Amino acid sequence: MRTYALALDLKDDPALIREYEAYHKNVWPEVLTSIKESGIQFMQIYRTGNRLFMQMTVNDRFSFEKKAAADNANPKVIEWEELMWKYQQGLPGAAPGQKWILMEEIFSLEV
Repeated sequence: MRTYALALDLKDDPALIREYEAYHKNVWPEVLTSIKESGIQFMQIYRTGNRLFMQMTVNDRFSFEKKAAADNANPKVIEWEELMWKYQQGLPGAAPGQKWILMEEIFSLEV
């Protein structure tokens, strides 16, 4: 099992942020299936202002490359991702079209 942390910004518009959150209370079943089939076993998204933080715990089958390939072959996931761009914007320094940015772990404490 591995854990990843990723970040993304939403457009800084309260109405759009409310819409985005409403979609995430009822994520399309095809998108949920895609997430589960990729090897993601746990996923949470948090928000502060217009900044999102996503935590994913994945099994050994998961890879970002395989997930991207599967998503690019799934019309409903493509439709979802295109819809989400209405609300999302890349982080400062992100490449054009780049959404979620992998975060680097800088501290860990286990007791």
